[in-house]
Amino acid sequence: MASVQVREMHRSDWERVRDIYKMGIEGGIATFETKAPDWEEWNKSKLTYGRLVAEIKGNVAGWVAITPYSSRQVYKGVVELGIYVDLDFQGNGIGSALIESILKICQKEGVWTIQAGVFPENIASLALHQKFGFNVVGRREKIAQLHGEWKDVLLLEKKI
Repeated sequence: MASVQVREMHRSDWERVRDIYKMGIEGGIATFETKAPDWEEWNKSKLTYGRLVAEIKGNVAGWVAITPYSSRQVYKGVVELGIYVDLDFQGNGIGSALIESILKICQKEGVWTIQAGVFPENIASLALHQKFGFNVVGRREKIAQLHGEWKDVLLLEKKI
């Protein structure tokens, strides 16, 4: 297995990050999004810290970023995690390396709760999150539609 290197995401990574995001969209079990946003839209929705990419042999193979849970000050330490791995690189420890790194950053930044919404059928993502201590705290039934089909989302969280 090749060595995974995690580093901060740069603006110049956007095209590759977007391509990986598109893979998640096309797979139909990673997000309700149906098209990838442009850089400006994506950038303004994420926190300025906690944007990472994982590389194998210099190739960006996955990414993670965090979004604020709320703009209210009382929730400043609550974030939502988004993580995506290129289909061709899955099973190489990329997801684990990204979550290990994001947990360290969140701890340093004073985050006290990280949450994630995962489709129940996304077994790999559920297993990855649970490996790092995320607990299922609820199921949001028929929370939204994807391609005309109602979908449930499992709400996971980890206290830091």
